[in-house]
Amino acid sequence: MKTKSQTMLIHSTPEKVFAQMDDFSKTGMHMNESSTMMMGSKLTLEQLSSNPTGLGARYRWYGKMMGMIIDLSETVTKWQPPRFKEWETIGEAKIIIISWYRMWFEITAAENGTHVKLSISYLPPRQWFYKILSFFFASLYCNWCLGNMLTDTKKNLENKE
Repeated sequence: MKTKSQTMLIHSTPEKVFAQMDDFSKTGMHMNESSTMMMGSKLTLEQLSSNPTGLGARYRWYGKMMGMIIDLSETVTKWQPPRFKEWETIGEAKIIIISWYRMWFEITAAENGTHVKLSISYLPPRQWFYKILSFFFASLYCNWCLGNMLTDTKKNLENKE
């Protein structure tokens, strides 16, 4: 299993940062928009649980990238506002360069705002072709994803205050 982490100082309160990052439609904005990293594709987000946030909240991401199906579901496994949230893929995830992942963020108050550490641990796919793709692209993709999630949160909150 590999783990990637990024940290950022966001000039806002821990409560506002947690609320922003707790909303999958906001932290996953980079997945809903066409981008180079997604090869021009974008994914659709569907809420599966009755509760949009909190322990047990479930979501599904699906779409295609270069003709290959991407379809995965996530569930929140730990939820401690405004300090910590963890979620992971459940069931059989159809992801091109990763077979399973767990993500989490840790929030701590800082002198000029809030310090956020966002992390992902992941496993490579089982099939040899996708393992090769994972070897070359998984780390790059994970860093892109983490960076977008943190930057989007920072932009959304700091532009409002």
